[in-house]
Amino acid sequence: MTFNGWVQIALYVAILLVLIRPLGGYLGRVLGGQRTLLSSVLVPVERGFYRLAGVDPNEDQSWWVYCRAMLVFHVVAYVFLYMLLRLQGVLPLNPQDMSAIPPDLSFNTAVSFLTNTNWQSYGGESTMSYLSQMAGLAVQNFLSAATGIALAMALIRGFSRASAKGIGNFWADLVRITLYVLLPFCIVLTLFYVWQGVPQNLGAYVEATTLEGAKQTIAQGPVASQLSIKMLGTNGGGFFNANSAHPYENPTALSNLIQMLSIFVIGAAMTNVFGRAVGAERQGWAIFAAMGVLFLAGVFVAYWAEAAGNPLLAAVGMDNALGNMEGKEVRFGTSLSALFAVITTAASCGAVNAMHDSFMPLGGMVPLVNILLGEIIIGGVGAGLYGVLLFAILTIFLAGLMVGRTPEYVGKKIEARDVKFTMLAILCLPLAILGFTAVAAVLPAGLAGPANAGPHGFSEIFYAFASAAGNNGSAFAGLSANTVFYNSTLGVTMIVGRFALIVPMLAVAGSLAAKRKSATSLGTFPTDGPLFVGLLVGAILIVGGLTFLPALALGPIAEHFAMLAGTLF
Repeated sequence: MTFNGWVQIALYVAILLVLIRPLGGYLGRVLGGQRTLLSSVLVPVERGFYRLAGVDPNEDQSWWVYCRAMLVFHVVAYVFLYMLLRLQGVLPLNPQDMSAIPPDLSFNTAVSFLTNTNWQSYGGESTMSYLSQMAGLAVQNFLSAATGIALAMALIRGFSRASAKGIGNFWADLVRITLYVLLPFCIVLTLFYVWQGVPQNLGAYVEATTLEGAKQTIAQGPVASQLSIKMLGTNGGGFFNANSAHPYENPTALSNLIQMLSIFVIGAAMTNVFGRAVGAERQGWAIFAAMGVLFLAGVFVAYWAEAAGNPLLAAVGMDNALGNMEGKEVRFGTSLSALFAVITTAASCGAVNAMHDSFMPLGGMVPLVNILLGEIIIGGVGAGLYGVLLFAILTIFLAGLMVGRTPEYVGKKIEARDVKFTMLAILCLPLAILGFTAVAAVLPAGLAGPANAGPHGFSEIFYAFASAAGNNGSAFAGLSANTVFYNSTLGVTMIVGRFALIVPMLAVAGSLAAKRKSATSLGTFPTDGPLFVGLLVGAILIVGGLTFLPALALGPIAEHFAMLAGTLF
Protein backbone atom coordinates (compact mmCIF):
# COMPACT_ATOMS: atom_id res chain seq x y z
CA MET A 1 0.00 0.00 0.00
CA THR A 2 1.20 3.48 -0.84
CA PHE A 3 0.38 7.01 0.25
CA ASN A 4 -0.55 7.90 -3.32
CA GLY A 5 -2.97 4.97 -3.45
CA TRP A 6 -4.76 6.11 -0.29
CA VAL A 7 -4.89 9.71 -1.58
CA GLN A 8 -6.73 8.49 -4.68
CA ILE A 9 -9.20 6.52 -2.55
CA ALA A 10 -9.70 9.49 -0.20
CA LEU A 11 -10.33 11.83 -3.14
CA TYR A 12 -13.02 9.51 -4.45
CA VAL A 13 -14.75 9.33 -1.05
CA ALA A 14 -14.58 13.12 -0.60
CA ILE A 15 -16.21 13.84 -3.97
CA LEU A 16 -18.94 11.28 -3.22
CA LEU A 17 -19.71 12.92 0.13
CA VAL A 18 -20.06 16.35 -1.50
CA LEU A 19 -22.62 15.03 -4.00
CA ILE A 20 -24.95 13.27 -1.54
CA ARG A 21 -27.05 16.17 -0.21
CA PRO A 22 -27.74 18.06 -3.47
CA LEU A 23 -28.58 14.89 -5.37
CA GLY A 24 -30.64 13.60 -2.44
CA GLY A 25 -32.68 16.79 -2.48
CA TYR A 26 -33.26 16.54 -6.23
CA LEU A 27 -34.29 12.88 -6.04
CA GLY A 28 -36.68 13.67 -3.20
CA ARG A 29 -38.40 16.39 -5.25
CA VAL A 30 -38.69 14.13 -8.30
CA LEU A 31 -40.12 11.18 -6.34
CA GLY A 32 -42.44 13.52 -4.46
CA GLY A 33 -43.88 14.87 -7.71
CA GLN A 34 -42.59 18.38 -7.01
CA ARG A 35 -41.33 20.84 -9.61
CA THR A 36 -37.69 20.75 -10.68
CA LEU A 37 -35.54 22.65 -13.16
CA LEU A 38 -36.62 20.22 -15.88
CA SER A 39 -40.35 20.35 -15.16
CA SER A 40 -41.22 22.98 -17.78
CA VAL A 41 -39.81 20.73 -20.50
CA LEU A 42 -40.67 17.27 -19.18
CA VAL A 43 -44.08 17.67 -17.51
CA PRO A 44 -45.92 17.61 -20.90
CA VAL A 45 -43.94 14.51 -21.88
CA GLU A 46 -44.75 12.87 -18.56
CA ARG A 47 -48.46 13.58 -18.91
CA GLY A 48 -48.38 12.24 -22.46
CA PHE A 49 -47.06 8.90 -21.22
CA TYR A 50 -49.83 8.68 -18.62
CA ARG A 51 -52.55 9.42 -21.19
CA LEU A 52 -51.08 6.93 -23.63
CA ALA A 53 -50.97 4.18 -20.99
CA GLY A 54 -54.31 5.09 -19.37
CA VAL A 55 -52.63 5.60 -15.99
CA ASP A 56 -53.76 7.91 -13.21
CA PRO A 57 -50.51 9.07 -11.57
CA ASN A 58 -52.42 10.34 -8.53
CA GLU A 59 -53.79 6.91 -7.65
CA ASP A 60 -52.27 5.80 -4.35
CA GLN A 61 -51.68 2.05 -4.67
CA SER A 62 -51.72 -0.42 -1.80
CA TRP A 63 -48.58 -2.50 -1.42
CA TRP A 64 -50.16 -5.44 -3.24
CA VAL A 65 -51.41 -3.33 -6.17
CA TYR A 66 -47.97 -1.66 -6.38
CA CYS A 67 -46.33 -5.11 -6.31
CA ARG A 68 -48.71 -6.54 -8.91
CA ALA A 69 -48.05 -3.64 -11.30
CA MET A 70 -44.31 -4.16 -10.89
CA LEU A 71 -44.56 -7.92 -11.56
CA VAL A 72 -46.81 -7.53 -14.62
CA PHE A 73 -44.43 -4.92 -16.03
CA HIS A 74 -41.51 -7.32 -15.66
CA VAL A 75 -43.35 -10.23 -17.32
CA VAL A 76 -44.12 -8.09 -20.38
CA ALA A 77 -40.56 -6.74 -20.49
CA TYR A 78 -39.15 -10.28 -20.29
CA VAL A 79 -41.25 -11.51 -23.23
CA PHE A 80 -40.21 -8.52 -25.35
CA LEU A 81 -36.49 -8.91 -24.63
CA TYR A 82 -36.53 -12.70 -25.04
CA MET A 83 -38.21 -12.44 -28.45
CA LEU A 84 -35.84 -9.68 -29.54
CA LEU A 85 -32.84 -11.90 -28.79
CA ARG A 86 -34.37 -14.96 -30.44
CA LEU A 87 -35.20 -13.00 -33.62
CA GLN A 88 -31.95 -11.03 -33.71
CA GLY A 89 -30.74 -12.70 -36.90
CA VAL A 90 -33.62 -11.37 -39.03
CA LEU A 91 -33.92 -7.92 -37.48
CA PRO A 92 -32.20 -4.71 -38.72
CA LEU A 93 -29.21 -2.82 -37.27
CA ASN A 94 -27.06 -5.93 -37.47
CA PRO A 95 -24.06 -5.01 -39.66
CA GLN A 96 -22.01 -7.99 -38.46
CA ASP A 97 -24.84 -10.48 -39.23
CA MET A 98 -25.05 -11.77 -35.67
CA SER A 99 -27.20 -14.91 -35.50
CA ALA A 100 -30.14 -15.55 -33.19
CA ILE A 101 -29.32 -16.17 -29.52
CA PRO A 102 -29.93 -19.80 -28.39
CA PRO A 103 -32.98 -20.39 -26.15
CA ASP A 104 -31.10 -21.05 -22.88
CA LEU A 105 -28.80 -18.05 -23.36
CA SER A 106 -31.77 -15.84 -24.35
CA PHE A 107 -33.54 -16.88 -21.14
CA ASN A 108 -30.47 -16.19 -19.03
CA THR A 109 -29.75 -12.82 -20.67
CA ALA A 110 -33.35 -11.58 -20.60
CA VAL A 111 -33.73 -12.45 -16.92
CA SER A 112 -30.29 -11.01 -16.21
CA PHE A 113 -31.05 -7.55 -17.61
CA LEU A 114 -34.60 -7.60 -16.27
CA THR A 115 -33.37 -8.09 -12.69
CA ASN A 116 -30.53 -5.53 -12.86
CA THR A 117 -28.06 -8.44 -12.64
CA ASN A 118 -26.54 -8.10 -16.13
CA TRP A 119 -24.75 -11.41 -15.94
CA GLN A 120 -23.07 -12.01 -19.31
CA SER A 121 -22.58 -15.59 -20.45
CA TYR A 122 -21.69 -14.15 -23.85
CA GLY A 123 -19.21 -11.75 -25.42
CA GLY A 124 -21.15 -8.58 -26.22
CA GLU A 125 -19.18 -7.54 -29.28
CA SER A 126 -19.29 -11.06 -30.78
CA THR A 127 -22.89 -11.96 -29.95
CA MET A 128 -25.25 -8.98 -29.83
CA SER A 129 -26.45 -6.82 -32.74
CA TYR A 130 -26.72 -3.07 -32.37
CA LEU A 131 -30.53 -3.37 -32.15
CA SER A 132 -30.28 -5.92 -29.34
CA GLN A 133 -27.79 -3.74 -27.49
CA MET A 134 -29.86 -0.54 -27.84
CA ALA A 135 -33.54 -1.57 -27.91
CA GLY A 136 -33.06 -4.57 -25.64
CA LEU A 137 -30.20 -4.41 -23.17
CA ALA A 138 -29.79 -0.64 -22.80
CA VAL A 139 -33.56 -0.12 -22.42
CA GLN A 140 -33.71 -2.70 -19.65
CA ASN A 141 -30.74 -1.01 -18.00
CA PHE A 142 -32.91 2.09 -17.67
CA LEU A 143 -36.05 0.27 -16.56
CA SER A 144 -34.46 -2.09 -14.04
CA ALA A 145 -32.59 0.82 -12.42
CA ALA A 146 -35.77 2.93 -12.32
CA THR A 147 -37.60 -0.01 -10.72
CA GLY A 148 -34.98 -0.31 -7.98
CA ILE A 149 -35.26 3.38 -7.09
CA ALA A 150 -39.07 3.18 -7.16
CA LEU A 151 -39.09 0.19 -4.79
CA ALA A 152 -36.76 1.96 -2.37
CA MET A 153 -39.07 4.97 -2.40
CA ALA A 154 -42.04 2.72 -1.69
CA LEU A 155 -40.34 1.48 1.49
CA ILE A 156 -39.34 5.05 2.43
CA ARG A 157 -43.01 6.04 2.16
CA GLY A 158 -43.82 3.18 4.52
CA PHE A 159 -41.69 4.90 7.16
CA SER A 160 -42.68 8.48 6.36
CA ARG A 161 -46.45 8.09 6.07
CA ALA A 162 -48.90 7.54 8.91
CA SER A 163 -52.24 5.69 8.83
CA ALA A 164 -51.97 5.48 5.04
CA LYS A 165 -53.47 2.85 2.76
CA GLY A 166 -50.99 3.26 -0.08
CA ILE A 167 -47.26 3.46 -0.75
CA GLY A 168 -47.32 5.46 -4.00
CA ASN A 169 -47.91 4.71 -7.65
CA PHE A 170 -45.53 2.35 -9.43
CA TRP A 171 -46.18 3.77 -12.90
CA ALA A 172 -45.68 7.36 -11.82
CA ASP A 173 -42.48 6.46 -9.95
CA LEU A 174 -41.12 4.57 -12.97
CA VAL A 175 -41.83 7.38 -15.43
CA ARG A 176 -40.52 10.17 -13.20
CA ILE A 177 -37.27 8.42 -12.35
CA THR A 178 -36.60 7.62 -16.00
CA LEU A 179 -37.52 11.06 -17.34
CA TYR A 180 -36.15 13.37 -14.67
CA VAL A 181 -33.14 11.43 -13.38
CA LEU A 182 -31.75 8.67 -15.56
CA LEU A 183 -32.26 10.11 -19.05
CA PRO A 184 -30.90 13.64 -18.40
CA PHE A 185 -27.91 12.39 -16.45
CA CYS A 186 -27.12 9.75 -19.07
CA ILE A 187 -27.25 12.28 -21.92
CA VAL A 188 -24.58 14.33 -20.16
CA LEU A 189 -22.51 11.24 -19.31
CA THR A 190 -22.73 9.93 -22.87
CA LEU A 191 -21.36 13.19 -24.27
CA PHE A 192 -18.60 13.12 -21.65
CA TYR A 193 -17.59 9.54 -22.56
CA VAL A 194 -17.54 10.38 -26.27
CA TRP A 195 -15.22 13.29 -25.42
CA GLN A 196 -12.98 10.87 -23.53
CA GLY A 197 -12.74 8.54 -26.55
CA VAL A 198 -15.57 6.02 -26.16
CA PRO A 199 -17.12 5.06 -29.55
CA GLN A 200 -20.72 6.04 -30.38
CA ASN A 201 -21.67 5.04 -33.91
CA LEU A 202 -23.65 2.54 -35.98
CA GLY A 203 -20.86 1.64 -38.40
CA ALA A 204 -19.57 -1.82 -39.19
CA TYR A 205 -16.55 -3.22 -37.38
CA VAL A 206 -13.18 -2.01 -38.66
CA GLU A 207 -10.38 -4.28 -39.84
CA ALA A 208 -6.87 -3.11 -39.03
CA THR A 209 -3.42 -4.42 -39.87
CA THR A 210 -1.10 -4.83 -36.89
CA LEU A 211 2.64 -4.04 -36.87
CA GLU A 212 3.31 -7.76 -37.33
CA GLY A 213 1.12 -7.81 -40.45
CA ALA A 214 -1.79 -9.72 -38.89
CA LYS A 215 -5.43 -8.72 -39.35
CA GLN A 216 -7.39 -7.48 -36.34
CA THR A 217 -11.09 -6.70 -36.10
CA ILE A 218 -11.87 -3.62 -34.02
CA ALA A 219 -15.42 -3.54 -32.71
CA GLN A 220 -17.52 -0.38 -33.11
CA GLY A 221 -21.03 0.56 -32.08
CA PRO A 222 -23.18 2.68 -29.75
CA VAL A 223 -20.91 2.10 -26.77
CA ALA A 224 -21.02 5.43 -24.89
CA SER A 225 -24.82 5.53 -24.55
CA GLN A 226 -24.92 2.04 -23.07
CA LEU A 227 -21.90 2.72 -20.85
CA SER A 228 -23.58 5.73 -19.23
CA ILE A 229 -26.68 3.87 -18.01
CA LYS A 230 -24.69 0.72 -17.25
CA MET A 231 -22.76 2.68 -14.62
CA LEU A 232 -25.37 5.15 -13.39
CA GLY A 233 -27.95 2.39 -13.02
CA THR A 234 -25.42 0.01 -11.38
CA ASN A 235 -26.25 -2.50 -14.09
CA GLY A 236 -23.00 -3.77 -15.51
CA GLY A 237 -23.74 -5.50 -18.79
CA GLY A 238 -21.08 -3.87 -20.90
CA PHE A 239 -21.09 -3.46 -24.66
CA PHE A 240 -17.83 -5.44 -24.70
CA ASN A 241 -17.12 -8.76 -23.03
CA ALA A 242 -14.37 -7.22 -20.89
CA ASN A 243 -16.71 -4.48 -19.65
CA SER A 244 -14.82 -1.50 -18.17
CA ALA A 245 -11.49 -3.30 -18.44
CA HIS A 246 -11.80 -2.65 -22.19
CA PRO A 247 -10.07 0.60 -23.28
CA TYR A 248 -13.07 1.54 -25.43
CA GLU A 249 -15.29 1.50 -22.34
CA ASN A 250 -12.79 3.07 -19.96
CA PRO A 251 -10.12 4.96 -21.91
CA THR A 252 -8.72 7.45 -19.37
CA ALA A 253 -8.13 8.02 -15.67
CA LEU A 254 -10.85 10.69 -15.73
CA SER A 255 -13.39 8.31 -17.27
CA ASN A 256 -12.42 5.77 -14.62
CA LEU A 257 -13.16 8.27 -11.83
CA ILE A 258 -16.51 9.33 -13.31
CA GLN A 259 -17.55 5.71 -13.77
CA MET A 260 -16.77 4.89 -10.14
CA LEU A 261 -18.69 7.95 -8.97
CA SER A 262 -21.63 7.08 -11.24
CA ILE A 263 -21.92 3.65 -9.66
CA PHE A 264 -22.24 4.93 -6.08
CA VAL A 265 -23.78 8.39 -6.34
CA ILE A 266 -27.50 7.55 -6.60
CA GLY A 267 -27.31 4.74 -4.04
CA ALA A 268 -25.54 7.05 -1.59
CA ALA A 269 -27.97 9.90 -2.25
CA MET A 270 -30.95 7.65 -1.52
CA THR A 271 -29.89 7.58 2.14
CA ASN A 272 -30.37 11.34 2.16
CA VAL A 273 -33.79 10.93 0.51
CA PHE A 274 -34.70 8.60 3.37
CA GLY A 275 -33.52 11.08 6.02
CA ARG A 276 -35.42 13.97 4.46
CA ALA A 277 -38.59 11.90 4.06
CA VAL A 278 -38.71 10.86 7.72
CA GLY A 279 -37.97 14.40 8.84
CA ALA A 280 -34.49 13.78 10.24
CA GLU A 281 -31.48 13.82 7.93
CA ARG A 282 -29.38 12.36 10.75
CA GLN A 283 -31.28 9.08 10.24
CA GLY A 284 -30.09 8.99 6.65
CA TRP A 285 -26.52 9.80 7.64
CA ALA A 286 -26.60 6.97 10.20
CA ILE A 287 -27.56 4.51 7.47
CA PHE A 288 -24.84 5.91 5.21
CA ALA A 289 -22.28 5.67 8.03
CA ALA A 290 -23.02 1.95 8.51
CA MET A 291 -22.59 1.43 4.78
CA GLY A 292 -19.40 3.49 4.84
CA VAL A 293 -17.81 1.48 7.65
CA LEU A 294 -18.33 -1.78 5.75
CA PHE A 295 -17.18 -0.22 2.48
CA LEU A 296 -13.93 1.20 3.87
CA ALA A 297 -13.16 -2.03 5.71
CA GLY A 298 -13.57 -3.91 2.43
CA VAL A 299 -11.38 -1.45 0.54
CA PHE A 300 -8.64 -1.76 3.17
CA VAL A 301 -8.61 -5.58 3.09
CA ALA A 302 -8.72 -5.77 -0.71
CA TYR A 303 -6.02 -3.14 -1.18
CA TRP A 304 -3.81 -4.74 1.49
CA ALA A 305 -4.17 -8.22 -0.04
CA GLU A 306 -3.40 -7.03 -3.57
CA ALA A 307 -0.58 -4.68 -2.55
CA ALA A 308 1.16 -7.49 -0.64
CA GLY A 309 1.60 -9.47 -3.82
CA ASN A 310 1.67 -13.19 -4.44
CA PRO A 311 3.74 -15.16 -1.89
CA LEU A 312 4.25 -17.98 -4.41
CA LEU A 313 6.02 -15.55 -6.74
CA ALA A 314 8.05 -14.08 -3.90
CA ALA A 315 9.19 -17.59 -2.98
CA VAL A 316 10.83 -18.00 -6.39
CA GLY A 317 12.60 -14.65 -6.18
CA MET A 318 10.27 -12.37 -8.13
CA ASP A 319 9.87 -8.75 -7.07
CA ASN A 320 6.45 -8.08 -5.50
CA ALA A 321 7.00 -4.36 -4.99
CA LEU A 322 4.09 -3.40 -7.26
CA GLY A 323 1.76 -5.92 -5.65
CA ASN A 324 -0.36 -8.46 -7.48
CA MET A 325 -0.72 -6.88 -10.92
CA GLU A 326 -1.72 -10.03 -12.83
CA GLY A 327 -5.01 -9.33 -14.56
CA LYS A 328 -5.15 -5.78 -13.21
CA GLU A 329 -5.64 -2.47 -14.95
CA VAL A 330 -1.98 -1.48 -15.28
CA ARG A 331 -3.11 2.02 -16.35
CA PHE A 332 -4.74 2.67 -12.97
CA GLY A 333 -2.66 0.62 -10.52
CA THR A 334 -3.39 -1.70 -7.62
CA SER A 335 -5.27 0.82 -5.45
CA LEU A 336 -7.85 1.84 -8.05
CA SER A 337 -8.21 -1.73 -9.31
CA ALA A 338 -9.05 -2.85 -5.76
CA LEU A 339 -11.33 0.16 -5.26
CA PHE A 340 -13.18 -0.49 -8.53
CA ALA A 341 -13.73 -4.16 -7.65
CA VAL A 342 -15.10 -3.30 -4.19
CA ILE A 343 -17.35 -0.56 -5.61
CA THR A 344 -18.84 -2.73 -8.32
CA THR A 345 -19.66 -5.59 -5.97
CA ALA A 346 -20.89 -3.31 -3.21
CA ALA A 347 -23.20 -1.59 -5.69
CA SER A 348 -24.58 -4.54 -7.66
CA CYS A 349 -22.67 -3.57 -10.80
CA GLY A 350 -20.69 -6.29 -12.54
CA ALA A 351 -18.58 -3.83 -14.48
CA VAL A 352 -15.18 -5.53 -14.19
CA ASN A 353 -16.16 -9.10 -14.92
CA ALA A 354 -12.99 -11.11 -15.27
CA MET A 355 -10.76 -9.21 -12.89
CA HIS A 356 -11.95 -11.00 -9.74
CA ASP A 357 -10.33 -14.26 -10.91
CA SER A 358 -6.98 -12.45 -10.77
CA PHE A 359 -7.33 -11.32 -7.17
CA MET A 360 -5.50 -12.86 -4.26
CA PRO A 361 -7.74 -15.19 -2.21
CA LEU A 362 -8.53 -12.67 0.54
CA GLY A 363 -8.67 -9.78 -1.93
CA GLY A 364 -11.21 -11.71 -4.00
CA MET A 365 -13.12 -12.63 -0.86
CA VAL A 366 -14.03 -8.98 -0.26
CA PRO A 367 -16.16 -8.66 -3.44
CA LEU A 368 -17.69 -12.04 -2.63
CA VAL A 369 -18.61 -10.98 0.91
CA ASN A 370 -20.10 -7.74 -0.43
CA ILE A 371 -22.41 -9.78 -2.63
CA LEU A 372 -23.24 -12.31 0.10
CA LEU A 373 -24.36 -9.52 2.43
CA GLY A 374 -26.98 -8.57 -0.15
CA GLU A 375 -25.00 -5.71 -1.69
CA ILE A 376 -26.30 -3.30 0.91
CA ILE A 377 -23.00 -1.38 1.09
CA ILE A 378 -24.40 1.57 -0.90
CA GLY A 379 -25.80 -1.16 -3.13
CA GLY A 380 -27.60 -0.98 -6.45
CA VAL A 381 -29.71 2.11 -7.10
CA GLY A 382 -32.51 1.67 -4.59
CA ALA A 383 -31.80 -1.98 -3.88
CA GLY A 384 -29.00 -1.15 -1.46
CA LEU A 385 -31.21 1.16 0.57
CA TYR A 386 -34.19 -1.16 0.92
CA GLY A 387 -31.79 -3.99 1.71
CA VAL A 388 -30.07 -2.13 4.53
CA LEU A 389 -33.41 -0.84 5.86
CA LEU A 390 -34.55 -4.44 6.25
CA PHE A 391 -31.42 -5.07 8.33
CA ALA A 392 -32.20 -1.89 10.31
CA ILE A 393 -35.66 -3.27 11.12
CA LEU A 394 -34.13 -6.53 12.32
CA THR A 395 -31.46 -4.67 14.31
CA ILE A 396 -33.85 -2.38 16.13
CA PHE A 397 -36.21 -5.25 16.94
CA LEU A 398 -33.49 -7.42 18.49
CA ALA A 399 -31.53 -4.63 20.17
CA GLY A 400 -34.64 -2.96 21.52
CA LEU A 401 -35.92 -6.15 23.09
CA MET A 402 -32.55 -7.04 24.61
CA VAL A 403 -32.19 -3.74 26.47
CA GLY A 404 -35.85 -3.26 27.31
CA ARG A 405 -36.47 -0.44 24.83
CA THR A 406 -39.50 -0.14 22.58
CA PRO A 407 -38.69 -1.60 19.14
CA GLU A 408 -39.39 1.53 17.10
CA TYR A 409 -37.66 2.87 14.04
CA VAL A 410 -38.23 6.50 12.95
CA GLY A 411 -41.53 6.53 14.80
CA LYS A 412 -42.89 3.20 13.59
CA LYS A 413 -43.34 0.27 15.97
CA ILE A 414 -41.67 -2.87 14.67
CA GLU A 415 -44.00 -5.80 15.30
CA ALA A 416 -43.98 -9.55 14.72
CA ARG A 417 -45.51 -9.37 11.23
CA ASP A 418 -42.89 -6.88 10.09
CA VAL A 419 -40.05 -9.05 11.40
CA LYS A 420 -41.44 -12.20 9.77
CA PHE A 421 -41.58 -10.57 6.34
CA THR A 422 -38.15 -9.03 6.92
CA MET A 423 -36.58 -12.40 7.74
CA LEU A 424 -38.28 -13.96 4.73
CA ALA A 425 -36.69 -11.32 2.50
CA ILE A 426 -33.23 -11.62 4.10
CA LEU A 427 -33.10 -15.44 4.08
CA CYS A 428 -34.09 -15.89 0.43
CA LEU A 429 -30.53 -15.03 -0.67
CA PRO A 430 -28.64 -17.70 1.31
CA LEU A 431 -31.28 -20.27 0.38
CA ALA A 432 -30.77 -19.66 -3.34
CA ILE A 433 -26.98 -19.26 -3.18
CA LEU A 434 -26.12 -22.23 -0.98
CA GLY A 435 -28.78 -24.48 -2.53
CA PHE A 436 -27.68 -24.04 -6.13
CA THR A 437 -23.98 -24.06 -5.19
CA ALA A 438 -24.45 -27.43 -3.50
CA VAL A 439 -26.23 -28.82 -6.57
CA ALA A 440 -23.57 -27.52 -8.96
CA ALA A 441 -20.75 -28.86 -6.77
CA VAL A 442 -21.98 -32.46 -7.07
CA LEU A 443 -23.56 -32.74 -10.52
CA PRO A 444 -21.33 -33.45 -13.56
CA ALA A 445 -22.92 -30.55 -15.48
CA GLY A 446 -21.97 -28.20 -12.66
CA LEU A 447 -18.47 -29.56 -12.16
CA ALA A 448 -17.77 -29.13 -15.89
CA GLY A 449 -17.90 -25.34 -15.46
CA PRO A 450 -14.91 -24.35 -13.29
CA ALA A 451 -11.48 -24.32 -14.94
CA ASN A 452 -9.68 -24.94 -11.62
CA ALA A 453 -9.72 -27.70 -9.03
CA GLY A 454 -9.74 -27.36 -5.26
CA PRO A 455 -10.90 -24.31 -3.28
CA HIS A 456 -10.50 -21.93 -6.22
CA GLY A 457 -12.79 -24.04 -8.37
CA PHE A 458 -15.34 -24.10 -5.57
CA SER A 459 -15.05 -20.32 -5.29
CA GLU A 460 -15.79 -19.96 -9.00
CA ILE A 461 -19.07 -21.85 -8.57
CA PHE A 462 -19.94 -20.19 -5.26
CA TYR A 463 -19.20 -16.71 -6.62
CA ALA A 464 -21.37 -17.29 -9.70
CA PHE A 465 -24.51 -18.14 -7.72
CA ALA A 466 -23.79 -15.42 -5.17
CA SER A 467 -23.46 -12.90 -8.00
CA ALA A 468 -26.70 -14.11 -9.60
CA ALA A 469 -28.71 -14.05 -6.36
CA GLY A 470 -27.24 -10.68 -5.40
CA ASN A 471 -28.14 -9.34 -8.87
CA ASN A 472 -24.51 -8.32 -9.36
CA GLY A 473 -23.37 -9.93 -12.60
CA SER A 474 -19.62 -10.07 -12.00
CA ALA A 475 -17.84 -13.42 -12.27
CA PHE A 476 -14.62 -15.35 -11.94
CA ALA A 477 -13.34 -15.69 -15.52
CA GLY A 478 -12.43 -19.33 -14.89
CA LEU A 479 -16.07 -20.49 -14.90
CA SER A 480 -17.49 -21.56 -18.27
CA ALA A 481 -21.09 -20.59 -17.64
CA ASN A 482 -22.54 -20.57 -21.17
CA THR A 483 -24.09 -24.03 -20.84
CA VAL A 484 -27.69 -25.15 -20.52
CA PHE A 485 -27.11 -26.05 -16.86
CA TYR A 486 -25.57 -22.75 -15.78
CA ASN A 487 -27.74 -20.54 -18.00
CA SER A 488 -30.85 -22.16 -16.52
CA THR A 489 -29.85 -22.39 -12.86
CA LEU A 490 -28.28 -18.93 -12.77
CA GLY A 491 -31.39 -17.49 -14.42
CA VAL A 492 -33.64 -19.01 -11.76
CA THR A 493 -31.27 -17.77 -9.06
CA MET A 494 -31.52 -14.22 -10.42
CA ILE A 495 -35.32 -14.35 -10.28
CA VAL A 496 -35.28 -15.60 -6.68
CA GLY A 497 -32.64 -13.04 -5.64
CA ARG A 498 -34.69 -10.15 -7.04
CA PHE A 499 -38.36 -10.93 -6.54
CA ALA A 500 -38.31 -13.19 -3.47
CA LEU A 501 -36.82 -10.20 -1.66
CA ILE A 502 -38.98 -7.49 -3.23
CA VAL A 503 -42.40 -8.98 -2.50
CA PRO A 504 -41.98 -9.34 1.29
CA MET A 505 -40.18 -5.98 1.38
CA LEU A 506 -43.22 -4.30 -0.17
CA ALA A 507 -45.43 -6.11 2.36
CA VAL A 508 -43.32 -4.52 5.10
CA ALA A 509 -43.72 -1.12 3.41
CA GLY A 510 -47.50 -1.51 3.36
CA SER A 511 -47.60 -2.59 7.00
CA LEU A 512 -45.48 0.37 8.13
CA ALA A 513 -47.44 2.92 6.09
CA ALA A 514 -50.69 1.84 7.78
CA LYS A 515 -49.31 2.47 11.27
CA ARG A 516 -49.50 5.65 13.27
CA LYS A 517 -46.40 7.63 14.10
CA SER A 518 -45.20 7.17 17.66
CA ALA A 519 -43.77 10.15 19.51
CA THR A 520 -40.20 9.84 20.74
CA SER A 521 -40.00 8.99 24.44
CA LEU A 522 -37.46 7.87 27.03
CA GLY A 523 -38.13 4.30 25.99
CA THR A 524 -37.35 4.89 22.32
CA PHE A 525 -34.11 3.31 21.12
CA PRO A 526 -31.88 5.99 19.49
CA THR A 527 -31.26 5.28 15.81
CA ASP A 528 -29.29 8.30 14.63
CA GLY A 529 -26.00 7.92 16.49
CA PRO A 530 -22.83 5.81 16.67
CA LEU A 531 -24.46 3.13 18.88
CA PHE A 532 -27.06 2.31 16.24
CA VAL A 533 -24.44 2.39 13.48
CA GLY A 534 -22.32 -0.13 15.39
CA LEU A 535 -25.31 -2.37 16.10
CA LEU A 536 -26.40 -2.29 12.46
CA VAL A 537 -22.93 -3.17 11.21
CA GLY A 538 -22.74 -5.98 13.78
CA ALA A 539 -26.13 -7.39 12.79
CA ILE A 540 -25.19 -7.39 9.11
CA LEU A 541 -21.89 -9.16 9.75
CA ILE A 542 -23.37 -11.69 12.19
CA VAL A 543 -26.20 -12.70 9.87
CA GLY A 544 -23.83 -12.91 6.92
CA GLY A 545 -21.16 -14.71 8.93
CA LEU A 546 -23.46 -17.33 10.38
CA THR A 547 -25.01 -17.99 6.98
CA PHE A 548 -21.99 -18.11 4.71
CA LEU A 549 -18.89 -18.76 6.83
CA PRO A 550 -18.76 -22.53 6.09
CA ALA A 551 -18.83 -21.88 2.34
CA LEU A 552 -16.17 -19.15 2.64
CA ALA A 553 -14.00 -21.57 4.62
CA LEU A 554 -14.23 -24.07 1.76
CA GLY A 555 -13.32 -21.43 -0.81
CA PRO A 556 -11.18 -18.29 -0.45
CA ILE A 557 -10.13 -18.88 3.17
CA ALA A 558 -8.92 -22.40 2.37
CA GLU A 559 -7.19 -21.10 -0.75
CA HIS A 560 -5.42 -18.39 1.27
CA PHE A 561 -3.88 -20.87 3.69
CA ALA A 562 -3.01 -23.25 0.87
CA MET A 563 -1.19 -20.42 -0.91
CA LEU A 564 0.73 -19.59 2.27
CA ALA A 565 1.74 -23.25 2.37
CA GLY A 566 3.05 -22.98 -1.18
CA THR A 567 0.34 -25.09 -2.83
CA LEU A 568 -1.01 -24.40 -6.31
CA PHE A 569 -4.32 -25.55 -7.76
